[in-house]
Amino acid sequence: MNLKASEYKVDLGKFSYSDLKGLNEEELIGLIDALRQTIVEIVACNGGHLGASLGAVELTVALHYVLDFPVDKLIWDVGHQCYAHKLLTSRYNQMVRLRKSSGASGFPSRKESQFDSFGTGHSSTSISAALGMAIASVWDKQGVVSVAVIGDGAITGGMAFEALNHAGTTKANLIIVLNDNGMSIDDNVGSLNEGDYEVFFRALNIQYHGPVDGHDFPSLVQSLKYLKDSGGVRVLHCKTVKGKGYEPAEVGNTTYWHAPGKFEPKTGDITVSDSPNKRSKFQDVFGLTLVELAALDDRVVGVTPAMATGSSLNFLKDEFPDRFFDVGIAEQHAVTFSAGLATMGKMVFCNLYSTFSQRAYDQIIHDVAIQKLPVIFCLDRAGFVGADGATHQGLFDMAFLRPIPNLIIAAPLNEKDLRNLLFSALDYHHPMVIRYPRGYGHLDNWREEFESVPLGKSNLLRAGEDFAILSVGHIGVAVERVIESLGNRLSIEHVNVRFVKPMHKTRIENIANQFEGIMCIEEGCVAGGFGSSVLEYLAEIDYSGRVKILGVQDEFISHGTPEEQLEWCGLDDASIMGSILEFAGR
Repeated sequence: MNLKASEYKVDLGKFSYSDLKGLNEEELIGLIDALRQTIVEIVACNGGHLGASLGAVELTVALHYVLDFPVDKLIWDVGHQCYAHKLLTSRYNQMVRLRKSSGASGFPSRKESQFDSFGTGHSSTSISAALGMAIASVWDKQGVVSVAVIGDGAITGGMAFEALNHAGTTKANLIIVLNDNGMSIDDNVGSLNEGDYEVFFRALNIQYHGPVDGHDFPSLVQSLKYLKDSGGVRVLHCKTVKGKGYEPAEVGNTTYWHAPGKFEPKTGDITVSDSPNKRSKFQDVFGLTLVELAALDDRVVGVTPAMATGSSLNFLKDEFPDRFFDVGIAEQHAVTFSAGLATMGKMVFCNLYSTFSQRAYDQIIHDVAIQKLPVIFCLDRAGFVGADGATHQGLFDMAFLRPIPNLIIAAPLNEKDLRNLLFSALDYHHPMVIRYPRGYGHLDNWREEFESVPLGKSNLLRAGEDFAILSVGHIGVAVERVIESLGNRLSIEHVNVRFVKPMHKTRIENIANQFEGIMCIEEGCVAGGFGSSVLEYLAEIDYSGRVKILGVQDEFISHGTPEEQLEWCGLDDASIMGSILEFAGR
């Protein structure tokens, strides 16, 4: 693995955090080696964020060696780089089951450890949180040092700028560690990354120190000891290498090794493919279809806030680089920038993960919907996301977007549906959301001729006589599977609603007139979601039958496999079957 060797060997399963400050330099280097090797082995087995965690090992040990956590406060921005921190703080047994329901979260979590001072998962929050802690400490005369470790592209986020602007006006005891590895997931973008950080921070009245080699442990310790006692708001600028110490990650495709799947740790070879029968990911269906649309229509452009590879907009970047825009980790800017493009006649496909669209709610309302600008929001990772857990679940978008006037909301059943909705959006000339799930579809062949989808129209998947099921999105595939397995035991009508808004009221009114029972099924929160919209309309037309909604109840869903999360929420095949039989009185 080309990991630096040391005579001092550390068994992290038996390592005691209380022994850390008593280690000599050779022993500390041995600890660093053990952390790096263990991170590689854990991620190889479980998946996870490898590159950033490997690049921050020396920094992590130096911080814990010099500062007095958890009395002092340590906040990891985003949290991609927190694995060494977790291993040091008595969580080895949980870390070997990283991102599994029985193991450690892949991100800092206050409920997991007192050493996790603040839960993170979305970017650019650390400086704000650490500043709040630092100012509270001043009030309480506690003498606590707050430390925000920010990097991996998060320094370019608007919230980080806001926090820095505020911090420079205070006398808070705050250390900001800029972990500068030149990357987010893809390459960093923006002029700040090409400029002079010293000038930037000093202009904000913040003390600047650096840059220092983030892999030179003695220099890090020396710098942190100085900064610990210097007071005020100060920045330590560390230059690090993403994937440091593991050759495949350090010299290979850095974007890929940001968060690889399972692999063979000695060689870096991928050992497990999660692709069922080599079918396509929904994100690839989106990305490849957008390239086709761009070839058909020169108004088409794509916008992403630092998720080019994660959204598959890199396909558009490769084919039409002048019509691709990566604006950095800046969801609010991405939306309003898209709105500006739309005013000039461009057909903008703005790709946001569902969970990150929450960060741009005002811009969706104020800058797009009120002005009826035809921005097409493509919400990837809608629904359960598995191992990334509560901070990344895409379960709220239907509920928080549904009240916004002028906004179309659609959820495709499958890959063909997604492809045709993207094509049809060009003709709607309207603000629109298309939400689709993480992972793979189920069709062997989805690349067929485009078909227009009439705005607001649902489609009947099967007719029935006993009661009706209305499903929205990819969960409808599971519903079809369950109904099929029932055979002749029940006659169920199943409708792929497709459009949450505008609702296909004629279809629902006909169903209400025909059936005394209606089930609504969605991979989203029940409160305010798709089922709620159906209930609202049924009340409006005085429907007197029974209605049951299957979805996610009033709770945050923790990390685990998507299959486990579906089961926890009663949306796996067996649970849907049980709900159907119960509803039918069987």
